[in-house]
Amino acid sequence: MKIICIGRNYVAHIEELQNERPTNPVVFLKPETAILKKGAPFYYPEFSQNIHHEGELVLKINKEAKYVQKKFAHRYFDEIGFGIDFTARDLQDQCKAKGLPWEIAKAFNGSAPIGDFIPVSELPDLNNIDFHLNINGELRQKGNTSLLLFDFGTIIEYVTKFFMLKKGDLIYTGTPAGVGPVKPGDRLEGFIGTKKLLDFEVK
Repeated sequence: MKIICIGRNYVAHIEELQNERPTNPVVFLKPETAILKKGAPFYYPEFSQNIHHEGELVLKINKEAKYVQKKFAHRYFDEIGFGIDFTARDLQDQCKAKGLPWEIAKAFNGSAPIGDFIPVSELPDLNNIDFHLNINGELRQKGNTSLLLFDFGTIIEYVTKFFMLKKGDLIYTGTPAGVGPVKPGDRLEGFIGTKKLLDFEVK
């Protein structure tokens, strides 16, 4: 399976990192080895001193998808979860400064913790989903899908022009403002509405 990630999809997050607003979805990939499941701890890697959390809604693809039109995109996922896109910000900055790809800053082992999923049928409006991330019991990030630059349908239409999606693939749909560093001992909890879907510690 593969993990498709969308960057720069909330204006406030673009502004906090002083990035340019994109005209198309910004797409990058993580390998299956990035996944952390079932509340497994995240072990802080020795190659970075500045790991940032990026809390995101995650779509689980339910069947093969290629060249999907936006109006049919809803047929290709039936569950939504909460995940973290961990980013080695120091490595990413170094790579970006040199004009190099930055997979080592995004796709390393354990960089994609994923929690439970809930059926789309339990969410009355996909364009109005509240979600948030708590760290050590304090609110760090909150978002709503009404603020997405590129909604779920647009993401799937764009991504499937380039990549065939298969059942079980995940799409991390972008992070809202409030990203920041984590440290050993932190506890991260991810919510859709009031329902906690993700809970793990940094070690």
